[in-house]
Amino acid sequence: MLDSLLTDARSSDHQFVIHSDDPETAAADWFRNHNVDVTHRPLPEGIPRPFLVVERDGEFVGVLDLEEVERLLEPPVEPPAPREELSEGHRGFFEALSDTVFTSISRRELLAVSREIEDRAHRVGDGTLHVSFQRLSAFQSQRRVYEQIAAETTLDIHIHGVDDWTPPESQAISYHAHQDGRLEPYWVLAFDGGPEEMQPSGLVAEERPGEGFTGFWTDDGETVERVLSSVASVTV
Repeated sequence: MLDSLLTDARSSDHQFVIHSDDPETAAADWFRNHNVDVTHRPLPEGIPRPFLVVERDGEFVGVLDLEEVERLLEPPVEPPAPREELSEGHRGFFEALSDTVFTSISRRELLAVSREIEDRAHRVGDGTLHVSFQRLSAFQSQRRVYEQIAAETTLDIHIHGVDDWTPPESQAISYHAHQDGRLEPYWVLAFDGGPEEMQPSGLVAEERPGEGFTGFWTDDGETVERVLSSVASVTV
């Protein structure tokens, strides 16, 4: 189930190293506030701009410009117009931090990550996208985004949530009203990548009263398949 995915993600060892002349950066504060260890090292001689190095299980993942990282820590919750202007920096940020478990994630931050997954599904234009914003009523504010995606793609879109709102009839979006509360603690998105093997992406976050959300996002195909299977197991 979804809680086992969170447990498995915690077992992955990530290392974040900020190279900067200033040890107290906004990025370092953000990582610490989200319960992620971060190390500081001086900026190497001859390097003009601070940067962040990401490693996972001892393997190099990527380097991100620190100024870009700090800009993306407060990303827009709505995609820019046109959608193609969602920056490469934002996509690189998403990919570099994939499979990192964060705590105290806000709804605003979850919306920003959700936008990246939605944008990826929109760009591919085919495949299956499952979404749960905990309660169906929470989807009302997102209808415009998903109706646009449905109108412009052939995606098979499924919306899940506790049954507290009657959605409109739709030929393009399938709604699944859940009578029990198994999905209620979770904010979930999972896109199977459609015909493109490198495009699966997913997000799993669990709300904990008084603590915000704990969760991770991923672009690992096997993990995304597990997310999809977990959601499908509740849809009976």
